Amino acid sequence: MSSSTHPADPTDSTDDMDSMDSMDSMDSMDSMDAEFDTVAAWTADVVAGLDPDERIPAACRGSGSPGALHWLLDQVAPDLDETFLDCGAGIGGPAAFAARETGVRPVLTEPAPGACRAARSLFGLPALQAGTQLPIATGAIGAGWSLGVLCTVDDQPAYLAELRRVLRPASRFGLVVYCAARPGALRLEQPEGNDFPTVEALEAMLDGASLRVLTSGWTDHFAAFPADWEEVTGKVQAELERRHGDDPRWQVAEEQSSRMGSLLSAGEVRGRMLVVAAA
Repeated sequence: MSSSTHPADPTDSTDDMDSMDSMDSMDSMDSMDAEFDTVAAWTADVVAGLDPDERIPAACRGSGSPGALHWLLDQVAPDLDETFLDCGAGIGGPAAFAARETGVRPVLTEPAPGACRAARSLFGLPALQAGTQLPIATGAIGAGWSLGVLCTVDDQPAYLAELRRVLRPASRFGLVVYCAARPGALRLEQPEGNDFPTVEALEAMLDGASLRVLTSGWTDHFAAFPADWEEVTGKVQAELERRHGDDPRWQVAEEQSSRMGSLLSAGEVRGRMLVVAAA
């Protein structure tokens, strides 16, 4: 494991916090934009009004149960005060969870500007607006994770190679990747902008990116959200529906979420959890 000494600033000094790389430009009514930017900003507005101890569960909606997050943190085993990269961080809930549980110093990357602003305002976390190309120095990161992001990326091998680039030798990094249960077309309609690799395809991509799998599991082997988390997320969901239920962007995002839920319930897609190391 890497030491707990502070590395050099992992971000390139010439990159502005709000600069956008060339990942994917999308129309404002695109389903991915509605789900990950517009609704993220709305969610942040609701979460900002919650008690501090409710903000993390509310901001972890759709990012994994605390049991799964704990498993990843236990396996990644970051050092105290380690720089911890959350790539595709959303509004910052999982990164704030990691900081609270392990004492790491999160650095977030996220392509949606609304989500970046939310992570900064809700948790005071440094959030860099970036997609596939990370504004982070080579070999600067000692630990981190990327949760449910790979299936939303157009060039998945390039994304994994970029993660490998920023990791220090022998660094551990957690992944949650939603994988198709079998090759070929899914039987149910999938969310727009998602491409689910099979486990075999994922393993081949990791090998091609020089990322070695240390351990793995499945998200559905962990208990669902505990009652207190469910209560908070239910409260946030109800308030979002009250405020924005008639807005087409909310309806598009809910359709995306419903499709994903159906795929998971039917076993068409499963969440693969992996901890990898730079080979």
